[in-house]
Amino acid sequence: MSEAQLLQAIAGGALIGLSAGLLFIFNGRIAGVSGFFGDALANPKLPETAARVLFLVGLVAGYLLVRHFVAGTGGMQLQVGWGGMVLAGLLVGYGTRLGCGCTSGHGICGIARLSPRSLAATAVFMAAGVGTVLLLRLAGWR
Repeated sequence: MSEAQLLQAIAGGALIGLSAGLLFIFNGRIAGVSGFFGDALANPKLPETAARVLFLVGLVAGYLLVRHFVAGTGGMQLQVGWGGMVLAGLLVGYGTRLGCGCTSGHGICGIARLSPRSLAATAVFMAAGVGTVLLLRLAGWR
């Protein structure tokens, strides 16, 4: 990892922490991206839906801005086709509902609050990710 990449990672982590902290301070909400997305789809008429949609748009816009203005960042190479990406997205969505939250809600905000449930959920997320990569590599996928 180059020094520039290290600084970008530190700045990105600081911005994630700052945004999650500000959301909690000003709105009393945990920055759970899957919850924001699911609630915006399921309850589009709620008063807070506009703020949730703006939060999600900001995530995508931030990525696009960094990709445009910072050389060498933002490129993606799919390791599976679009069908695999859709399947993965559906499985992640199901898992976040099953686990009552996602990595942003549990892994960033929950661990910061020392929530035992979030600590356990994040450990399960990480173990599932490591196990999935191991199984896929054993099966001959990259």
